[in-house]
Amino acid sequence: MTIRVKEQEQEKELSTILQDEDYILKVDNLKKYFPIKTGVLQRTTGNVKAVDGLTFGIKKGETLGVVGESGCGKSTAGRTIIRLEKPTDGSIIYKGQDISHARESELRKVVRKEIQMIFQDPYASLNPRKTLGSTLIEPLNAHNILNNKKERLDRVKELLEIVGFNSNYTNRYPHQFSGGQRQRIGIARALALNPELIIADEAVSALDVSIQAQVINLMQKLQEELGLTYLFISHDLSVVRHISDRVAVMYLGKIMEIAEKDSLYADPMHPYTQALLSAVPEPLQKGVQRRERITLKGDLPSPANPPKGCVFSTRCPAAMDICREITPILREEKPDHFVACHLYN
Repeated sequence: MTIRVKEQEQEKELSTILQDEDYILKVDNLKKYFPIKTGVLQRTTGNVKAVDGLTFGIKKGETLGVVGESGCGKSTAGRTIIRLEKPTDGSIIYKGQDISHARESELRKVVRKEIQMIFQDPYASLNPRKTLGSTLIEPLNAHNILNNKKERLDRVKELLEIVGFNSNYTNRYPHQFSGGQRQRIGIARALALNPELIIADEAVSALDVSIQAQVINLMQKLQEELGLTYLFISHDLSVVRHISDRVAVMYLGKIMEIAEKDSLYADPMHPYTQALLSAVPEPLQKGVQRRERITLKGDLPSPANPPKGCVFSTRCPAAMDICREITPILREEKPDHFVACHLYN
């Protein structure tokens, strides 16, 4: 009984992070389960819990970075927020409107215009049979933006110039561009409808380091000029640190820690965050002590059968008995620094 009362108090604290009116996007207890079907009759015998209770908010004009190892549910979370996947439970509130179970006709009115996505693979996200001009004009035609074809073609040329392309490139096909150039096309397509929120899913992971820097600098420049808000998903902690204002650390479908980037990188509180940051190569600096390398034992558990209690308890070097029984709640331990760990709560 005492434990349940404590959990309710923590849940009440957790809800306060979503009360700020400055949040353009609020995600509360978001879940996305994929059914496991077996047998001739394809009966559901379990679920893959790709996203299992995410709660966070993004303020207008900021960049929230989401990091975690492969398979933690980052990309699924992004696709669910933009409603490419239907959520199993929880709410997605965009500018005060709950879109978590909105019909497609309702999504087209607002969400499809104001929330866009930059996909991970610049080679697979573009139609090889369409020219660059056709790719960029398609969303304008689909949403009946601008009055006539000439205005739409002018908009396409404007988009090309925004991402650093020559306006004469409209008749070229995707195979005529490099990986970095294709990702710029993906950014231009995302900007076509003047969105307010862009979800970037591993937007630079397939690119060379030098090209990564160019694309990230472009995204930051566009954010300043157009007032964009980003949800930036990546497994690269260095890239996330460069572009983000706040960072959320995911593990097996849950957020382990979320904080301002300087606070999180300087003083990580969750054992999983500490292990992740200890693996980031750091230049040797005189008088600066390097982080001690933390090696996690064991493999990432299956999201189809996550551990009881804290999902990180099977690999955590600081795990206690309570960790294997009760799921810790994400709560504020320092100003604007939230962590889900029994070491603190």
